Amino acid sequence: MIALGIESTAHTFGIGIVDSKGKVLANEKDTLKPKDKGLIPRELAEHHFQVSERILRQALDKAEVKLSEIDLIGFSQGPGIGNALRIGATVGRALSLKLNKPLAPVNHCIAHIEIGKKKTKAKDPVVVYASGANTQIITLSNERYRIFGETLDIGIGNMMDSFGRELGLGFPAGPILDQWYFLGKKYIPLPYTVKGSDLVFSGLQTAAERMIGKETQEDLAYSLLHTGFAMLTEVTERVLAHTGKKEVLLVGGVAASKALNQMMDTMCEERNAKKFVPEVQFCTDNGAMIAWTTHLVYKSQGKISIKESEIKPKQRTDDVVPKWIQKK
Repeated sequence: MIALGIESTAHTFGIGIVDSKGKVLANEKDTLKPKDKGLIPRELAEHHFQVSERILRQALDKAEVKLSEIDLIGFSQGPGIGNALRIGATVGRALSLKLNKPLAPVNHCIAHIEIGKKKTKAKDPVVVYASGANTQIITLSNERYRIFGETLDIGIGNMMDSFGRELGLGFPAGPILDQWYFLGKKYIPLPYTVKGSDLVFSGLQTAAERMIGKETQEDLAYSLLHTGFAMLTEVTERVLAHTGKKEVLLVGGVAASKALNQMMDTMCEERNAKKFVPEVQFCTDNGAMIAWTTHLVYKSQGKISIKESEIKPKQRTDDVVPKWIQKK
């Protein structure tokens, strides 16, 4: 079977085509990149609508399959920005009706985990899900994905991008800050806020922004990322110790950070744990992760009706029952 998955939770509209064995046949996308502001829901909806037909055509051409050869249709159900989610859901429902093929809504966060596990062969990891809007420490417990720790305010990726905008950087700012991290020569003390296994990033961001113009950009980038990543690494280590697991899987856009990986490598080595991170194209938001998880959802739950396919902008990782991994 061949599944087509649609990603549209935030800045990216992507379409992936994946077969039932997990082979990625296509993974096309287009990302809205505002220069001097955050993501505006209306603009996201307009962008996703305008590029949807082109991305679909590109994906089919890349996969060398006809639309009629698609067996399953999946889309990001949530969490995400409502206006953006709605475009992906509308395209998914339209294709399902046009082709008379099963429809399967997918949780965006779980899709990151499942494509990460598939591509890295991680078996039972503590998952560090670090992206723009999300920062969570997740692991499988009692046949559910449980959140053992998370941000209490903003995602670590959004913190980095917001700080980057104050420096006049474009979107996304994360990759540039990650390069500057290795050029910094001075650590500037910044707020370090960990509450058990939960994190708070807004105070860190505000303090760093107040130092703009007083310290070099490289030193500020180094200090901001070093502090934020140290917080994230600490809570990951705490969950590793609590669960007794021996694998760490990094997913989400921030998982591509060399600075974060360096810090996680050190921690995992000291704890005798193995770290996994998928290719960059599977870290950032993408349609392939939705397509692969569509296979899992459909195989375990069957198709759903159009009426049951409503978007869920505030859906949490632990709201979903992953029937495909439950014991028979």
